[in-house]
Amino acid sequence: MKRLGLIGYPLSHSFSADYFAQKFQEENIAHYQYANYPLASIEDLGKLLANEPQIVGLNVTIPYKEQVIPFLSGMDDKAKKIGAVNVIKIIDKKLYGYNSDYDGFKKSLLAFIPDITTVKGALILGTGGASKAIATVLQDLNIKHQFISRSAHKGLTYSDLEKDPKLIKKYTLIINCTPLGTYPQVEQMPPIPYKELTSSHYLFDLVYNPAVTSFMKAGMEKEANTLNGYNMLLEQAEVAWDIWQHNKPF
Repeated sequence: MKRLGLIGYPLSHSFSADYFAQKFQEENIAHYQYANYPLASIEDLGKLLANEPQIVGLNVTIPYKEQVIPFLSGMDDKAKKIGAVNVIKIIDKKLYGYNSDYDGFKKSLLAFIPDITTVKGALILGTGGASKAIATVLQDLNIKHQFISRSAHKGLTYSDLEKDPKLIKKYTLIINCTPLGTYPQVEQMPPIPYKELTSSHYLFDLVYNPAVTSFMKAGMEKEANTLNGYNMLLEQAEVAWDIWQHNKPF
């Protein structure tokens, strides 16, 4: 029996195990199992792999998409460009890194906004591993973007938006790459000036549990267009599955 799984911390919000369990049942895939492996530290990865030698692939989520890179024997070109990994394939005890967030986000975004040329610019909320894939997609689509975080050296800060709330008018696409609002802390949301949102804005929340986040609700109140991260999850999961089916690293 080959094993696949998800590493990150915490993992109580994740739908990945349920998704793959359903996939394996519906497609009569009997030789794979998928499980969650919550790791309190990325340093526990070696112990996990030693205890579970049947593991042939892993998904990687918050907070390890960048921290896992030193453990890899190689990365494909897309993951190198992005600087973050959310898929690992294990061949002969060597770990190889990939990024399926890129494809998952791009497909979901283009379905969400059919005419992508109407987007004035994008604000990326958060600067973690997921945000790097999102920024690379926007760059490839020629959409100017700005990171928003608590630290000034990474771009604009939430305080900058508070001081100049009309700045949000210049960016009609806003992507939440933070875990704020994820179950069970569903009341949380990024501190942006929601009162400045309009029906011309698109709010994309990478969070998918709950299905309608506080971030999305605040946008809906201003008639903004909203989408959660569930379709992105499905798209990136299928890309990951395809990666795991090939016996060569790249």
